[in-house]
Amino acid sequence: MTIDELLQKPYWIIDILPEQVPSDSPGQYFAVEKYFLGKEQLDRIKQKHIDLVLKLNCYMRISINEEEEGNPSPERIAKEMKTRYLYIMLNESMLLSEPDGTHLTLFDPDNETLKLIRKLAEGEGLYVWQPSPEQ
Repeated sequence: MTIDELLQKPYWIIDILPEQVPSDSPGQYFAVEKYFLGKEQLDRIKQKHIDLVLKLNCYMRISINEEEEGNPSPERIAKEMKTRYLYIMLNESMLLSEPDGTHLTLFDPDNETLKLIRKLAEGEGLYVWQPSPEQ
């Protein structure tokens, strides 16, 4: 499947929050988000994302942006995830990593991949949830 096709498939969010924040939440989501987008906090979150992907690579072949070559070095994966938008291909699924985002987006995972990613995310203090359609 191509990147464009996968972007049209169901997706899950791998996030620092355990579920989607309702649009009518009485909290201060935008102020808290701004705090987490600060350099120190974002660097810490991005390292969790990198660690999750590297651990995932122990269990499955990954590639970057539909490249034929699989399993790039851990150093390359880390560098790319810190510096640019990256499509990480996982069998028939895909992770989207944004250098300035507090979440990863997982597109069209099979049940086994989703189960494994949930376990790895939990170990990193992250949560996996599917956005509600009405939000």
